[in-house]
Parts: sequence; C-alpha cells; structure tokens
Amino acid sequence: MDKRTYGMIAAVLAIVVVAFLISAKPADDIMTQEGKTTVVNTQQLGQKVKGYMGATPVKIYIQKNKIEKIEPLANRETPKYFAKAKTLLKQYEGKSVTKATKTEVDGVSGATLSSDALKKNVQLGLEYYKEHK
Repeated sequence: MDKRTYGMIAAVLAIVVVAFLISAKPADDIMTQEGKTTVVNTQQLGQKVKGYMGATPVKIYIQKNKIEKIEPLANRETPKYFAKAKTLLKQYEGKSVTKATKTEVDGVSGATLSSDALKKNVQLGLEYYKEHK
C-alpha cells in the first residue's frame, strides 16, 4: 500500500473513534444539577416508553426531595391531545419523591396513551433519582 492509502485508512479510523466518543453519552446526562435543583431527564431512560406517536420524555425538577415541576420534552404526539395529557403533570408538583412514586395519578380521557406514557416516564425518572441521589 502506498502513503495515500495509509493516510485514508488513518483518517477513517480517526473519524470512527471521534464518532464513537461523541455518541457514547455518560449516565450523568440523565441527572444534572441546576443550582440547588436536581433535574432528571428521561430521554434515555424512557426511550421505549411510547405514547400514541412515540416517546414522551420529561424533565423532572427536584429540590430538597420535593418535585418542583415536570416539563414535557419534544415529542411527536398530536398537539391537541398532548396538551390535555400534560395537565396531569401538575398533580406531582409539591409532593415528595417518595409520595409521588406511590401516587396513582388519573389519566386524561381522550389522551390515554399519551397520559400513560407520561406517567411511566415520571415513574422511571423518580425511581432513577431515588437510586442515584
């Protein structure tokens, strides 16, 4: 092989290594700190949790073991029905993590699949928080 071929092989290998390093996300992306608030992002945890049209990840904001708020992240759900479903997230606010994991939150009529997926994502996020805090 000539120098040019070795150079091409080296370049391809370098690109593969860089791509691998970029794609390998550490678990720390799931739970981060924003000041005194812990934020749990269920984008990776709930990849297999599907609503009507796909994944329904959330960010859970926790301070002093209490849920401050829960924000839905980008998803492919039907906006009209997802707007109904995401109202259930308010039912978790102000509760302790322990109480929230035991709470039976009612789904939203007309948006059952989206509601169930949101609840499952919240549960996954809260369980992750309890195990890794």
